[in-house]
Amino acid sequence: MTNDHEEPRWLSDEEQRVWRAYLQATTLLDDHLDRQLQRDARMPHVYYGLLVTLSAAPRRRMRMTELAKYAKITRSRLSHAIARLEQRGWVIREDCPSDKRGQNAFLTDAGFEVLRQAAPGHVAAVRHALFDRLTSEQQKSLGEIMEIVAEGLQPKEVGADLPWLR
Repeated sequence: MTNDHEEPRWLSDEEQRVWRAYLQATTLLDDHLDRQLQRDARMPHVYYGLLVTLSAAPRRRMRMTELAKYAKITRSRLSHAIARLEQRGWVIREDCPSDKRGQNAFLTDAGFEVLRQAAPGHVAAVRHALFDRLTSEQQKSLGEIMEIVAEGLQPKEVGADLPWLR
């Protein structure tokens, strides 16, 4: 934030170039992966991410509030997505035994199977769109850069109690 009396720190020409390239690349990558998953698995990328997160969670279960925080979506958007996944038989909502008000999302065997079938095509799309275009040195640099950015923006409590996500 700037003080009302301070001049904003405008981006340099090089910073503008990097910022615009980042925005274009992430928009195109998100669109590419979403189209691939819609075509091959009939699900949007956000649903795939939810299934992956649940598959990695202990007993394939996670509290809805934690799942929303991790997926970086609102609770209402998560509730809508989980309802759609429930209609497909891929996820079940369960009452949380330790908190009467809370709910868990559980990845069913059918959901795990859909994820297992979708994963090879998705990883091929990710590999083709990103990793095959970069040298191993560039991949390492990109990973380090994204970790620094994510660490600086990540709320401190998110992930602290999710050791499998580290």
